[in-house]
Amino acid sequence: MRRYPPLWLESQGYCPSIRYAISLPQHLPDGSFRPNDFRDYLTRAEQLGFESAWITEQVLGRIPHPSPLETMAYAAAVTEEIRLGCSVFVTPLHSPVHLAKSISTLDQLSRGRLEIGVGIGGRNRMFSAFGVDPDDGLVTRFVEGIHVMKALWTEPEASVTGRFWQLDAAPMEPKPFQKPYPPLWFGGSHPAALRRAVRLGDGFFGAGSSTTANFTEQVGTVQSMLAESGRDAATFGIAKRVYIAVDDDPQQARERMSDALIAFYGESGRTLLPVAVTGTAADCIAGVQQVADAGARLILLNPLFDIADQMERLAAEVTPKVA
Repeated sequence: MRRYPPLWLESQGYCPSIRYAISLPQHLPDGSFRPNDFRDYLTRAEQLGFESAWITEQVLGRIPHPSPLETMAYAAAVTEEIRLGCSVFVTPLHSPVHLAKSISTLDQLSRGRLEIGVGIGGRNRMFSAFGVDPDDGLVTRFVEGIHVMKALWTEPEASVTGRFWQLDAAPMEPKPFQKPYPPLWFGGSHPAALRRAVRLGDGFFGAGSSTTANFTEQVGTVQSMLAESGRDAATFGIAKRVYIAVDDDPQQARERMSDALIAFYGESGRTLLPVAVTGTAADCIAGVQQVADAGARLILLNPLFDIADQMERLAAEVTPKVA
């Protein structure tokens, strides 16, 4: 697999083809973490040429899901080159000051290898546990928090006069290693969310729970908005998470993926099989090719079972065949 330059290099004249990312191990039942296995998985991901490795965020839930910041910090310590991302931080549930500090610190510790995804998150979560009223300016809270983080990352003394946060000449050091800050990817699917991505972000990250057909529509909307705003589409990233399973037995691939989606999403996972790419290597090539044809330049491959073996097969049999 070819290694491609990261997003920030595109603005300096590089025109990479499709870049590939792999999911970080993110199923961690109590007492099951094996440091050597984790290190070996990421070392192998680097060897196979994956540009980045990504995790999701889930604070409350039955799935034994590790915290993204700590997991990325551990990953940074056991790797040298691979970039590390979270798609997405549900930022309204965070203090933007604390989150900005943590991200800045980890970007320094990793020597500039972070990618940051942000999103509002769905309304079917326990906002009360975080002291947030979802009916009281949730979008305003989200946008204001992004402004707070950017100000802390870029200004010697940040001043923000907002509804939810006020900063008066507040310094924060160190700034992120990457200037002005790590690539900021926006999730979401509603046209208003896509418009925020174009206005405030460095890229749009399509969800794993979105079909390729829906992603194609979203990319079209983003491209139209980029043209309307006068932004250079060549420097705006387009990415998608793809739940994927390759197996010589297509039926077994579908069944195992269905079980994994139910385990990950609960009963709603029963309806999500159409979002996944499953089957033989040829089936997976065709499915990933559709995502690439839709406009994705970064494709996050997300196996949900046998992840190390799946990563090997994807790198050997699928990604080299996608144009």
